[in-house]
Amino acid sequence: QVQLVESGGGFVQAGGSLRLSCAASGRTFTRYNMGWFRQAPGKEREFVAAISRSGGSTYYADSVKGRFTISRDNAKNTVYLQMNSLKPEDTAVYYCAASSTIRVLTTTPTYDYWGQGTQVTVSS
Repeated sequence: QVQLVESGGGFVQAGGSLRLSCAASGRTFTRYNMGWFRQAPGKEREFVAAISRSGGSTYYADSVKGRFTISRDNAKNTVYLQMNSLKPEDTAVYYCAASSTIRVLTTTPTYDYWGQGTQVTVSS
């Protein structure tokens, strides 16, 4: 079992920045590829970014490429999502997730553990 707790969400104006954190506990953090997903009201949960176990490979949705950066600190069992140049369409609940698959994947069924989510609201 892995427990994931997100933090860092909030309210920000368009063009602003936020940094989300996800602290993991339980099984060895480096066993898992990590991902960030988001879900806006009335929409399906969608992939945002993912990072490999070592942190050497990262993947992004086209909608956030160049604005968001995923990183991880394996010594602190924490994964981060730095979000810059935020837009109103980034408004959603953001979820951290852990995946034990060999390759880094970007679909929700391939992630085994999920956090409770943190709300990000971007005003225009």
